[in-house]
Parts: sequence; structure tokens; C-alpha cells
Amino acid sequence: MLDPAPHRPPGLGSVAGEPLARADRKASTVKIVSWNLLRRTGAAVTDLVALIEQEQPDLLLMQEATRGIAALRERVGGVYAWAQLPDRIHGLAMWAPKPWDSPPLVVPLPSGAMFHRVSQVLDLGDFTVANVHLSHGQMLNRRQLRRVMGALSERAAVLGDYNIVGPALMPGFHDVGPRSPTHAMGRMVPLRLDRCLARGLVCERHAVLPRGPSDHRPIVVHLRPAPESPARAVRGMAAAVARLRRAGVRAGGGRAGRPPSAGSPSSPG
Repeated sequence: MLDPAPHRPPGLGSVAGEPLARADRKASTVKIVSWNLLRRTGAAVTDLVALIEQEQPDLLLMQEATRGIAALRERVGGVYAWAQLPDRIHGLAMWAPKPWDSPPLVVPLPSGAMFHRVSQVLDLGDFTVANVHLSHGQMLNRRQLRRVMGALSERAAVLGDYNIVGPALMPGFHDVGPRSPTHAMGRMVPLRLDRCLARGLVCERHAVLPRGPSDHRPIVVHLRPAPESPARAVRGMAAAVARLRRAGVRAGGGRAGRPPSAGSPSSPG
């Protein structure tokens, strides 16, 4: 059973121990926290302030965020974007301490019989991040993930409330987040609904935090771009050489794809 203590500030007592200060992290590493807030009866702005002060994330993703969560900017500054779900009082939200080059995109997802869903997709430069709160239908939520994948760059991470039991079935992506339960159905059955799947990224650290006043526990991941594989680098070099040849550029002159003959003007002797 998950931690039942809603009074404990969610940003305190992280199972990962002392969080890394931003100045202590590698320049390419991005610390991301994702939390389903439980609409009006769950986590409030005060809880989010405590979480931010404790964990110091580079990016905070929220699901079931209501309109009032926008007051977070007045308390801690930074940038904030909210994408309300159609015909619902809540939606997805992102917060970061520093401005983005461009605001997150809102990607409509395949709809179920009752609710319409969207995803937020943010370009961080080195990789893209998608914030999701998927439907409960185990076929529908995988269709929604395929739609999200179509909006991502080569290096990408998808975080949030997957509402999935079993594997997510995202070709090319790896489940790099924490494996501990993040939700208890009926406060009895532990489920790992909150996940992070990534492509082209390395997860250096991950953790599940105390759940606080929500029915979900926040998850934390530290992501950085994966080194380019040797085979991939060779393919990239081969493609570059091919482009140069097509452009007629060769070391030593002559026509592209054909070495200069001994009697050609470009030969040294």
C-alpha cells in the first residue's frame, strides 16, 4: 500500500536522498518531476511550492491541474503553460524556472467515448518532452501514445499518468523511470501508472516521492542525451561524404566520384 499520509509535504523526504542542486548537475542533464495533482481535492499551489523548493526541478509536469494552479508563477516565478482538457475543469500543465525558446505545443489525441485528451510537447533543444494523461482503455491509450510519438524529435521523453497496466508498447523507447508503484487503486492495489519512456536519452537517476495530498506519487528523472553510437556516427559520415560527392566537391579536384587521372590539370605532376 502506498504512503497514506496526505499531510506530509510532498517535496520532503525524497526516497532519492538529498536532491542535486542545479549547479551540481551536468550541463546536459535535465531534472524532470511529473505529478498527477488530483484536480480540486488534491495537491494545491502550496504543495507545489514545497516540491519545487525541495527538488529544484528544471521542468515540472502536472496532470489534473486546474485553472488556479497558474498562481504558482506568483509564488515561485518561472514560466507556466496550461492545456485544459476539452469539457473538463482540469488539464495538463508545465512549469520551469527559466523561459522556453517557444511554448509547448498542444497535440490532440484520439478520443474515448467519454473524454477528449491532449498532450503537451515541449522542445528543450537537446530533446523534446511530452506531458501525458492517457485514457484508461488499454487499447486506446496505446493509440494515443502512437499519436504522441509522431510529434516528437529523435531524442525524446514521454512522462505522465499513462493509466497503463503492462508494457506501453512504444517501439524505440525504453522504460527508464522508477519501477515502484505510484498509485493505489482503492488504496489497496499498488499500480505503476506514472512512467517515463525515453528514446535516445540516458536516465542517470530516478525516484518516487511521497504522495502528499494527491492519490499519485510524483516521479523524478534525471535525463541527458545518449552518446551517439559508433555505427550511427559512421552512417552520418557516409551520408556527409555522399552529399559532398553529389555537390562535386573532392579533395584534390576532379569530377565527383572519379579520381583525377595523371594527365589531368589537377594532378600534381
